[in-house]
Amino acid sequence: MDKTIVLKPRMSEKSYGLAQLRNTYVFDVSGEVNKHSVARAVAAQFGVEVAKVNIANIDGKSARVVSKGGRRVSKGHRSDVKKAYVTLVAGNKLPIFDAIEAEEAKN
Repeated sequence: MDKTIVLKPRMSEKSYGLAQLRNTYVFDVSGEVNKHSVARAVAAQFGVEVAKVNIANIDGKSARVVSKGGRRVSKGHRSDVKKAYVTLVAGNKLPIFDAIEAEEAKN
């Protein structure tokens, strides 16, 4: 089951900075997974050693859409997100930001 967990990396400036400074990678995961299953999935899919995993549940914000003229207001809710912060053992690295690093080295 560990290889079937979908690990979607978060591509942002903050996650890039965490990867550079603390060797921590951020993934979007489904709501059913826990720290142990995320650690096993990252180790199995990427062949690295995981030092620790932190999980953050982010509640979706409520949203409003007002139509032209202001007569009709639609209320909605953004999706909830579960993030996994995976810290790797020193010396291990994931190839998520390799294209960015190659471009920086070229310049």
